Amino acid sequence: MNTNNQTKAIYTILAWTISGLIFFPILWTAITSFKTEAEAISSSPSLFMFEWTLENYSDVLARSPYFEHFWNSIVISVGSSLVGLLIAIPAAWSMAFVQTKRTKNLLMWMLSTKMLPPVGVLIPIYLLFRDTGLLDTKLGLVIVMTLINLPIMVWMLYTYFKEIPHEILEAARMDGASIKDEIFHVLLPIALPGIASTMLLNVILAWNEAFWTLILTAANAAPLTAFIASYSSPEGLFYAKLSAASVMAIVPILILGWFSQKQLVRGLSFGAVK
Repeated sequence: MNTNNQTKAIYTILAWTISGLIFFPILWTAITSFKTEAEAISSSPSLFMFEWTLENYSDVLARSPYFEHFWNSIVISVGSSLVGLLIAIPAAWSMAFVQTKRTKNLLMWMLSTKMLPPVGVLIPIYLLFRDTGLLDTKLGLVIVMTLINLPIMVWMLYTYFKEIPHEILEAARMDGASIKDEIFHVLLPIALPGIASTMLLNVILAWNEAFWTLILTAANAAPLTAFIASYSSPEGLFYAKLSAASVMAIVPILILGWFSQKQLVRGLSFGAVK
C-alpha cells in the first residue's frame, strides 16, 4: 500500500470514528426511549438485550400536546429564517458590492455579538418583552431568533456574494437595471444555493435553541425544546420518557437535514471551487 492509500485509509478511519462518537449519544437516546424507566436507570444498562416498549411514546403523547409544540417550532424556526433573509440579503449585498473602509469592522462587530453570553442580556430582554406583551408569544421568539442568528446569516451571504463576479452586476446596471432588479433578477438566482443553505442552517439553529425558549415561553408559544425540558421535574428525571420526547423533537430536523444535505453541502461550498 503506497503512502497516498495509507493516508486515505487513516483519514477514512478517523472520519468514521469521529462520526460514530457524534452519533452514539443519539443512538443511545433512541434506544433508551424504548426501555422502561427501571431499565433506563439501571446501573448495568444493556444496549439491545431488554424488553422493548412503546409505552414512553404513548405516555408522552398523552401527557403533552406534542403537535402544538411541533407547530410552534415550525413557525418560530421558519418565520425567523424568512425574516432574517429579508434583512440579511440587502445587508450582505451592500457590504459585498458597496464596500467602505468600515465594512470589515462592521462585519467583525456583528460576529462579535455572537460571543456575548445570552445571560448577560437576559434581564433587559425579559423586561422589554414583559412590558411589550411579547412574553410567551411566537412573534416574540421569531424576533429573538432572528436577532441572535442574523450575524451568521449576514456573514454567510456576504461570503457567497463576494464570490459572484462584479462584472455581472455592472452589466445589469449598464442595461438599466435598478437596485431592486439587480438583487431580485440577477443576484438571487445566481446565489440561490448559498441562500438556501443559509436558511437551512438558520432553521436548524432556531429549532435547537433552548435558552431563550425556556426563558421567554410558558405554554402558548413553547416549542419542542420546552417540550423536552418539561420532563425534568422536582420529582426527578424520567430518563425513558425524556429520551422519547427528545427523539420526537430531533427526528423532524434530522429528516430535513437528510433530504436537504446535498443542497446544504452545495451551498456551504458555494464559491469554494473556481
